Amino acid sequence: MKAVGYTQSLEISEPNALMDLELAKPSASGRDLLVKINAIAVNPVDYKIRQRVNPEGEAKVIGWDAVGEVVEIGADVTEFAVGDRVYYAGDLTRAGSNAEFQLVDERIVGKAPKSLSDSDAAALPLTTITAYELLFDHLALKQQSEKSDEVVLVVGAAGGVGSIMLQLLKSLTGATVIATASRESSKSWVQELGADYVVDHSKPMAEQIKALNVGEVTHVASLNNTHQYIEDYVEVMKPKGKLALIDDPESLDVAKLKQKSLSLHWEFMFTRSMFETDDMVEQSRLLTHVASLIDEGKIKTTVGKHLGKINAENLIEAHRILEEGRAIGKLVLEGF
Repeated sequence: MKAVGYTQSLEISEPNALMDLELAKPSASGRDLLVKINAIAVNPVDYKIRQRVNPEGEAKVIGWDAVGEVVEIGADVTEFAVGDRVYYAGDLTRAGSNAEFQLVDERIVGKAPKSLSDSDAAALPLTTITAYELLFDHLALKQQSEKSDEVVLVVGAAGGVGSIMLQLLKSLTGATVIATASRESSKSWVQELGADYVVDHSKPMAEQIKALNVGEVTHVASLNNTHQYIEDYVEVMKPKGKLALIDDPESLDVAKLKQKSLSLHWEFMFTRSMFETDDMVEQSRLLTHVASLIDEGKIKTTVGKHLGKINAENLIEAHRILEEGRAIGKLVLEGF
């Protein structure tokens, strides 16, 4: 089968940073599905792994967003059949989606949205799982149609995770949503996606939030620069509120949370698959749930640019764009 991978960790400007490969086609067993890949998306985790993880021996195939067709199932598979069109983010510890065929455990796979093209659907899994788990597993927000007294602050709301998170909040909760954005285009974007209020995170946030007169913040989704904003969070949060983050601050003074008994949560969407947790199947269920929301027109995809076919040249360009911070929306590739 065709694939794209690397044999040594190199700068993206170096020859062979990513290479077109010919590898053996895997076969399914156990709870695995063998998926014929139709489209993929590229995320910052792709270039971070390429930069930090040196393969030992065989070439490493990365990629953690895919849409494709099930072509073979393992003996223990119960929820999927050959011919199903599926989408998923995959497992950090296994070969990725930058290949014609990929093995993936059925417990982290969902039926793909019927109303989206393969490339539009490929943009969704990783960010959707991250946003959904953060909101409903860690922050424990209630899913309800009635207006609630919850006030949610989403910091870094215009990014990939934030763009899905705002839509989930609008569709599934009754919370008041405060989003942060610093550019006019970003402010318009987050308002379109469901934010009730927008504050500028490039300026002191606590004063802006208090001026809204919507009450104390009950939940914070911190999607970037948590170390920079932690004092603002403590100032505006309600006692016994919940703070969840996805970034990797080098240090964080959690003692600041003690006086208000604030709880701290970390979301990492690969935890369930890496450790085969007892509730691993919840990723399949949430992806299927979100697919239904998409088909009902309540959530839209966040594709930014289609880079063409899945090959080393186009994936190098995707990595370069992400490393330079030039991406607007998700980068997708389709077909071999």
